Amino acid sequence: MYENRSLSDKTWLVLKGLAMGAANKVPGVSGGVVAFVAGFYEEFIYSLQKINKKAFKLLIGGRFKSLYQYTNGQFLSLLILGMIISYFSISKILDYLIVHYELYVWSAFFGMIIGSIYFIAKDFGSWNRKYLAYLLCGVIAGVGISFLEPAKENSNLIFVFFCGIISVSGMTLPGLSGSFILILLGNYVLLLVDSVNALFDTFANIFQWDFSWVYNPERIELLKVLSVFSMGSLVGLVSLSHLLAYVLKRFKKATYAVIIGFIAGSLGVVWPWKKEIYEGFDSFGKPLLDANGRKIITGYDRFFPSEFSKETMLAIVFMIIGALIVLSLDWYDNLKNKPHV
Repeated sequence: MYENRSLSDKTWLVLKGLAMGAANKVPGVSGGVVAFVAGFYEEFIYSLQKINKKAFKLLIGGRFKSLYQYTNGQFLSLLILGMIISYFSISKILDYLIVHYELYVWSAFFGMIIGSIYFIAKDFGSWNRKYLAYLLCGVIAGVGISFLEPAKENSNLIFVFFCGIISVSGMTLPGLSGSFILILLGNYVLLLVDSVNALFDTFANIFQWDFSWVYNPERIELLKVLSVFSMGSLVGLVSLSHLLAYVLKRFKKATYAVIIGFIAGSLGVVWPWKKEIYEGFDSFGKPLLDANGRKIITGYDRFFPSEFSKETMLAIVFMIIGALIVLSLDWYDNLKNKPHV
């Protein structure tokens, strides 16, 4: 059904995977929103649902071609390829931009999410009390999660496996940022920065024929953590997709109402104007650091800009650009599907 794709379609799938991977890496931004806006969310969920007992039997039986076709393998492999490339390229660029141009990056993301809410809601149809109630539930849940305080880092492998299951929520549930959930659980830096960098450094060492990392206990521990986290992510991805596929089949409109509300409620996470709240300060007035030398952040103090400065104006411009990026996908889709006279 889905296998006959042109070269341009395949390229677009990899690019969509790049966008999805980059979105999953950024706290407050959901890769599921990318899937939703780019128009492949349902195919993504239903393809993951195919990873089941039948797929396992095909794998054990060595029927790899049938397995590839049954699980919509071309779609999933191209999408995952884009995500993997993203983690070692686009996400690195995003990390740099957030450090050096934080206000403008968050402004662009805020605009993109505003555009996403419009994009998803425009074809919803008529609203009644029932769907407005679902919408309100989504808003309340999104706002509630936005204002939770982060926990402390925990490298226990059972907890790391649980973090893996939770982290993929950003890919399967539009509006729920897996990266932000990891911040709340205290393991964002450990799992999406330190362990990924350890894997990157390990690959670089191997290409240089340098295996001294084998005797580095810290590197080995981080690679072990990343392996367990990846297994948890895989389990979470498959299990959540089965649940969502069931819900989408039976309560599609209600699910969309909750998703729209959740995305709207989580806007506070990416609000551009915010200051970090630290656990405390030392005798020199500098924020206290954890065992790894990082500032201990317990939350954010959100505020409205007090003056209309050049910086504020640029932030608003980036919001508009972010919204236009999302809306341009809708315009492109309409143009592509417009019947030729």
